[in-house]
Amino acid sequence: MEDAFAPHAQLSKAQRGLIGAYFLNEYSFEASALFNPSIVRNPDQTGAPKDGCRFILSLRAVGEGHVSSLTFRSGTISADGSVSVDPTARLASVPKIQSRSTSPHGDTVEVAFRPDEELSERVIFPITDAQSNGIEDARFVEFNDNGQNAFYATYTAYSGRAIRSELLTTKDFQSFTMTPLRGSAARNKGMALFPRKIGGRYAMIARQDNENLYLIYSDDLHQWEGGQSFIQPKYPWEFVQIGNCGSPIELDEGWLLLIHGVGPVRKYSIGAVLLDKDDPSKILARSREPLVRPEPTEREGYVPNVVYTCGAMRHRDQIVLPYAICDTFSNFATIKISALMQAISS
Repeated sequence: MEDAFAPHAQLSKAQRGLIGAYFLNEYSFEASALFNPSIVRNPDQTGAPKDGCRFILSLRAVGEGHVSSLTFRSGTISADGSVSVDPTARLASVPKIQSRSTSPHGDTVEVAFRPDEELSERVIFPITDAQSNGIEDARFVEFNDNGQNAFYATYTAYSGRAIRSELLTTKDFQSFTMTPLRGSAARNKGMALFPRKIGGRYAMIARQDNENLYLIYSDDLHQWEGGQSFIQPKYPWEFVQIGNCGSPIELDEGWLLLIHGVGPVRKYSIGAVLLDKDDPSKILARSREPLVRPEPTEREGYVPNVVYTCGAMRHRDQIVLPYAICDTFSNFATIKISALMQAISS
């Protein structure tokens, strides 16, 4: 723009930066909040510490205009469970749209990032009309189907007028497919997929009535109907409503399902339920008190009185739990599985 501005009086550094930002469409996609994290094992374990592992963290980023997008971080978990997050890239990039198809249920979009772009550079910003006001609360899970692994994430597409659940699929976190989910159960938010089939069928935890948790089975990964209400609010910290905090985690003892409860003053806390491994509709144990709850000092933020997660992971004998505080920033907690089992059965 040097020639265009040559006739004008000398511009200050701040003025030049502002003009550049206008022409570059600069957008701060994490300016307002970075929250509701979900964690999975990194498919590339190069450089992982001994008896540790590398992970990928997805987060909901809220930028200017309060539009939500999906962003990522990488890091390592050491043998003792301590967590380290890799430094982030200075800039970000959006993927190239590889294909787009339209059906009566909505658009299916395939996107891909360049291989040389760092993970923290990659931002999946709303593409379709159904996503135009946000891609929210992705719940990632590493899914095993007869030895073949893929990463799925259920998330909420928000158009500004309506919500629906959609499914994101990837094997390498470089290329992604986003597909709308069909059926009556997909009209709400907060769906979480089990990491493998149960009895030869896909299984999902969902909340269809804004109060209780439902168990749903399907022969089609993209079609979800009906379901059975099997977990209802029980204790004071969850008496307004409950929801899942990500996909169930398979333990020797059963399926560990982290849940959030909404109590007085719409305070969000995190608890846990242990489900039978062969029949997840059977509840084996349940936490009477929250495992994580907001501190009295955490009454300020994008949404006050909230701790929330979209998915934890198992590492050796521990659960690694990333969680958001006041829908503003995110943190980590770890707990030994033996201590967790004792806490929810007492």
